[in-house]
Amino acid sequence: MNCTSHLVFSCIALEAASPIASANNEQHGAIDHKAHPHHLSVIVGNTDLDNEGSGFTLGIDYEYRVNDVLGLGVVAEYARGDLEAWTYLLVADIHITNQRILQVGPGTEYTDKHDLFVARFVTLYEFEFEGGWTLAPQIHYDYHDGGDDAIVYGVALGMAF
Repeated sequence: MNCTSHLVFSCIALEAASPIASANNEQHGAIDHKAHPHHLSVIVGNTDLDNEGSGFTLGIDYEYRVNDVLGLGVVAEYARGDLEAWTYLLVADIHITNQRILQVGPGTEYTDKHDLFVARFVTLYEFEFEGGWTLAPQIHYDYHDGGDDAIVYGVALGMAF
């Protein structure tokens, strides 16, 4: 299965789980994003490239919630294993709901072989818990200008403050 097939399958699975997640969030109550506009999370996952292999991925994501719909932030990730790549991005988080979020943004990926422009597209569903904690399964599609595109599957543990 290639990266595009993985992405389509994963998006369908994430969408299918959202009614269950909605019921869970109604039980716990939502985070007051006006009182806690900052969100910091640690991402753990795996990056897959069709022709270059895969690698365990660890990252950090910071978002400042501008209003109910828009958040602005930065992402830094490291993929090891076959890839050995650092990726840095400036992102916009578009909140379809408080939990369903699309993230887009440009960045750069650095490896021993090359430096590439990256355009990232992410879909995620953020489970919100008491005390400002969040858990977010997510799927990233990274367009690499001049290289193989990547899919990152992961989960983020975060905190609103």
